Amino acid sequence: MANISPDPFAGALGAAAQATDATLAALIDAGAAGFPRGAAEAAGAVRLWDAMRYALFAGGKRLRPFLVLAAADVCATDPASVRPGALRVAAALELVHCYSLVHDDLPAMDDDDLRRGQPTVHRKFDEATAILAGDALLTLAFEVLADTATHTDGAVRAALVAGLAKGAGAAGMVAGQALDLAAADIADPSAGFVRRVQALKTGALIAFSCEAGARIAGADAAAIAALGAYGDHLGALFQITDDLLDVEGDAAAVGKALGKDADQGKATFVALLGVDGARREARDRHGMALESLDLFGKKAELLGAAADFVLHRRA
Repeated sequence: MANISPDPFAGALGAAAQATDATLAALIDAGAAGFPRGAAEAAGAVRLWDAMRYALFAGGKRLRPFLVLAAADVCATDPASVRPGALRVAAALELVHCYSLVHDDLPAMDDDDLRRGQPTVHRKFDEATAILAGDALLTLAFEVLADTATHTDGAVRAALVAGLAKGAGAAGMVAGQALDLAAADIADPSAGFVRRVQALKTGALIAFSCEAGARIAGADAAAIAALGAYGDHLGALFQITDDLLDVEGDAAAVGKALGKDADQGKATFVALLGVDGARREARDRHGMALESLDLFGKKAELLGAAADFVLHRRA
C-alpha cells in the first residue's frame, strides 16, 4: 500500500500527544485536588502526585495514544463522536506505559539513572515514591477505563478493562519483563524464546492500543483482528529498532545510557540475529504490518506512516 509523506504523520502524532497530555493533566489535577498543597498531613500525597506528574510529562512520543486515536478514526463512521472516549482510552494506555517505565528503571530491574535525558523517577524522588507512583499510575488507568465517561456501554468498558489487564499483566507486558530478567541466566536463548519475550514485553501493549481504538469505535471482529495483527507486527518492529538503538544509537538522542542490553545479557533481536539480521527482521515486520492494513485501504495511511516512522526512528 502507498504511504504518505512524513509531514502529515508528524502533525498527527503531535496533535495526538497534545490532546492526550491535556486529558492526562485533567485526570491528574482532578485526583490531586483532594490533597491541598502545603498541608502537613498531605505532604506524602503531594509528593506522590508530583512524582506521577513527573513520570507522565517527562517527554515521549505518545505513540500508543496515537495508535488508539488513529485506529478509532479508521473504524468510526463518525470519528468526532468517538474522540472523547478514545482520548480517555489513549490516556489510560499512557498511564500504564509510564508506570512500566518507572518500574523498569528501578535498581532491581534495569537500574537506569536517565530516562529521556532526565533523572529517572527514583533518582528525582526516591525508590519508595517511584514504586508508589508507578502503582498509582497503573491503577488510575483502570479507573479511567471503567468510568462511564469512557463509554456508555458497560460491555465495551468491560472489554477494554479486560484487554488492558491481559496486555499489561502476567499474560502480557509483566510476563515479558519477567522473562527478560530471566534471560540473563540462559546461555543461548532460542529464537522462539527471544520472540516470545519481546512479543510480551513490548508487543502486547502496542497491539492492545490498536485493538482498543477499534473497540471504542464499535468495529467488527474482522477490523479488530486486523488492527491487532498490525499492532503485533508494529510491536515487534518497535522492539527490534529499540535493540538496534542500544547498539548503534546516539545516547544524547535516545536519552538514556546505551550498550546495557549486552552487558546485562538481555535476550534481544541483535543478540539473536546480529545487527544485519535484526535489520532484515525489522524490514520483514514492517512489511507484514503494512499488509495487515489492507482491509482499510487509504483510510489507514496514517497507521502505515507510523510503521515507517518506527522502522526509521533514531530515538
